[in-house]
Amino acid sequence: MKKIIITSLIVLSIGSISCKKAGNNTSAVESVNVETPPPPSMEATSDDRGYIVNIGDQAPDFTIEYLDGTSKKLSELKGKLVMIQFTASWCGVCRKEMPFIEKDIWTKHQNNPNFALIGIDLKEDKETTAKFAETMKVTYPLTLDTDGSIFAMYTAPKAGVTRNIIIDKEGKIVLLTRLFEMEEFNEMTKFIDNYLSTNF
Repeated sequence: MKKIIITSLIVLSIGSISCKKAGNNTSAVESVNVETPPPPSMEATSDDRGYIVNIGDQAPDFTIEYLDGTSKKLSELKGKLVMIQFTASWCGVCRKEMPFIEKDIWTKHQNNPNFALIGIDLKEDKETTAKFAETMKVTYPLTLDTDGSIFAMYTAPKAGVTRNIIIDKEGKIVLLTRLFEMEEFNEMTKFIDNYLSTNF
């Protein structure tokens, strides 16, 4: 009888200790789950073209680094219609699109004080970017994004160029393009023409 009582007490004690340990482990897991931030992929969902921004969003602000060493915040251009073109010297599609941007957009609107066009060269140094602009014979400014941090404000990891972002005078994104399709490009040029003629 004594052996049965002692055995029962031992079993109950072990069970109690196990329950306490299990309870403690559960609490630890819960606290880790609460305190650990979600992985980066959970923070912003990309669309099927690789954007993590949407039409209607306020454009993420960044510092524009020009080849002459000067800089300016994107937010300083508020009040203008702004076109951002993400490009790179190794991008064949970019090379096809850039002469059209030069001819159909920049040449037409470069003297309009209500318009700004900023080419942003992805992950290339100053010398490469300058040579790229010279080779492509574009006169609109190509600026620097040597570490890709600006591009990452707008796109998902491993997203590609070429792509254009149109930002209205309030600083909101109003148009997004991806790759170079003539129909989409023509729609973008018409949008720019119409916006500049009706909003200023």
